[in-house]
Amino acid sequence: MTSRTCISERLRLPVISAVAVSVLALSGCSGGGDPQAGPTATAVGSPAQSASGAATATPSATPTPKPTPAYKPADAKGRAQNVPVPILPKTAERETKAGLVAFAKYWYTTLNFAYETGNFGPLDKVTAPTCALCQKVRPGILEWNSKGRWISGGLVKANGAFTEFVKSSTGEYQVSTQLEQSAGALHKADASIEKSVPGSQVLADIMIVRFVDGRWKAVNVDRLGA
Repeated sequence: MTSRTCISERLRLPVISAVAVSVLALSGCSGGGDPQAGPTATAVGSPAQSASGAATATPSATPTPKPTPAYKPADAKGRAQNVPVPILPKTAERETKAGLVAFAKYWYTTLNFAYETGNFGPLDKVTAPTCALCQKVRPGILEWNSKGRWISGGLVKANGAFTEFVKSSTGEYQVSTQLEQSAGALHKADASIEKSVPGSQVLADIMIVRFVDGRWKAVNVDRLGA
């Protein structure tokens, strides 16, 4: 099976399960001026005199922060722009039931980030190298985020995550996820569509996870009922 075929198949399922799943400085100056030229200019931030002669403080200007570029999802005209880097919730940093559920949902945001950008950095940080099935989707995602090509849609939303939070003898937990995936398409550099696939509203995965060195790692992700 070619990498192109592999990613095409992933668009109709959550990716892993389809195979087994981001100043201004103001300066002022005061002049010494000729006494006959009028009152001396007051520097920004320096005391100024009121009508009664008392000194009053002049507030300094506050630097204006640059606006964050707006996120624009991929569409038929081009790839996604200014995709926000997923942020791990604080809850997902703890080895608790709530932490595991939060992590499972977060994992899919890193998967979506890879789809939209071709950047596997966030996903790799939370996925163990032993996840062979996870690695199978990498070539296809990289292919369709290179040479002017892009992926639109096909993003996965984790509507729910459920776990008994029972640790196995090998130190692993299981969590099942209820998913929804939008319709997607693979676009060539000339904007033509290689393949389009309708969305799926009811999908379910099972994730095997370990808490290693103070963080969760997805060991494997597989499709329930496949």
